[in-house]
Amino acid sequence: MASIMQTLLLMLSVLVVVAIAARRLNVAPSILLVIAGVGIALVPGLPQVELAPEVVLLVILPPLIYSAGVAMSWREFKFNLRPIALLAFGCVVFTTFAVAAAAHYALGFAWPVGFVLGAIIAPPDVVAPLAIARRLVLPRRLLVVLEGEGLANDATALILYRFAVAAVATASFSFDRAAATFAAIVVGEVIWGIGVGWLSLRLRQWAGDPRVEITLSLMTPYVAFWVPEHLGGSGVLATVACGLYVSWNGPRLISSATRLQGVFFWDLLVYLIEGLVFLLTGLEARTLIAQTQAFPVSELVTATVWTTFIAIAARFTWVFPATYIPRWVSPSLARRDPAPPWQLPFLLAFTGVRGVVSLAAALAIPYTLDNGQPFPHRDLILFITFGVIILTLVGQGLMLPSMVRWLGLSRLGRTEHAAELEAELAARQAALAEVGKRFEAATDGKNLPDEVIEHLRTRNTHRKQIVPRNLRDGVDLARTAARLKRELIAAEREFIYRLLREGKITDEARRRIEYELDLEEASLANRGQDGGGWM
Repeated sequence: MASIMQTLLLMLSVLVVVAIAARRLNVAPSILLVIAGVGIALVPGLPQVELAPEVVLLVILPPLIYSAGVAMSWREFKFNLRPIALLAFGCVVFTTFAVAAAAHYALGFAWPVGFVLGAIIAPPDVVAPLAIARRLVLPRRLLVVLEGEGLANDATALILYRFAVAAVATASFSFDRAAATFAAIVVGEVIWGIGVGWLSLRLRQWAGDPRVEITLSLMTPYVAFWVPEHLGGSGVLATVACGLYVSWNGPRLISSATRLQGVFFWDLLVYLIEGLVFLLTGLEARTLIAQTQAFPVSELVTATVWTTFIAIAARFTWVFPATYIPRWVSPSLARRDPAPPWQLPFLLAFTGVRGVVSLAAALAIPYTLDNGQPFPHRDLILFITFGVIILTLVGQGLMLPSMVRWLGLSRLGRTEHAAELEAELAARQAALAEVGKRFEAATDGKNLPDEVIEHLRTRNTHRKQIVPRNLRDGVDLARTAARLKRELIAAEREFIYRLLREGKITDEARRRIEYELDLEEASLANRGQDGGGWM
């Protein structure tokens, strides 16, 4: 137990150091964490850390998928369902076939074993590229499609993976039966996920306690995931459906106190899980090297580079036709949703970074078949998977900012972001006008004290005054006001501490005042530096 705690403390220390270094170097932390994990794994004398596949698939994956689903806009997901489905289903299937063919003809794998490798390599991990893309202010739709693909592609890949492993183990495969099973899994998981989301929100509404509600929110992804997974599905689609249902219906049923505390809880949880997962991915290097010592280095390198090339080429081959052919075939679609410039599908194709789901699937390959024979090429598949993850995550991840600049997409993203802020400003002005009407109707003829009416009128007047008339003035006003407000909050907080030290107020009073100041300061942080959130 002591050694486990020491290892965990070491990993958290590395996570903190790498996070600081990533901020200084302006590099995605996930890339540095994998590199740091590989470096630590190669240090002699340190304890060997292995990533258990069942821990990834049953413990780590559900909250990550659920939190991404809750953060996703259902309206935007529905609008982009076609490109998301073409990537999360079509591209994954196409890449699986492409890698399987390459493994069969170039590496000498039997077809079923090639499909195992293809299903493992097929699903991209979007954590690292999304973290970089958000900092680069890319077009919103590109981010939505990437995030939507990341939500659903694991389900397709894991279902294909199970079919392929079963085909290797039993030496038999029925396409009709597999297709019917796949359809049943998709429909069943979506229904189950929506049901779990509905029940979770009702239980949280009845609980009425933020701590209980957050506990229920933590249980929700596991209930959504574990039941379908135990019955032979993937669990991923159920968790995605559950998260999207909560995202769409939660604002009406979740209290403000729960939202404030829940945002902090889930943000920290996801941050720690993602960081530790990328670090553990790098730490697998020692185990994989030990298992593949019997293979010539040239064979390992050739197989890894060849598979990586095929996976990247397959994504490019799929993305461009999937983007433009539907619009050529359907003029109504072209009018409703015009074709994007070539730079957008190019960057979408470039972000095919592989991650921990691929590694977990590779580690979960059984050691033996039903007849007791070793699973064919298991160790080689493990090494190839790890190599593809390193090459795509580090190589494509580090190149992504330069690629965005070369494609000129940052300008498009900034223009789109400015339009979003204009729409936000118009919405705030319209909302305040509606509040003014409601205020007059609510107070007209009511026997209310003048002090109460004046207090509410002052509040509404202040909110009207602080909302600018145009975006340019709003950005300057927001930045200046935020800077001065932080200085005033700091001065008030210091004065309260002085009163506490002098014994003029109690600790309880200090905590109440401090809580209000913390909320106000968090409100400023939530507004960012772009002029949004003027109030």
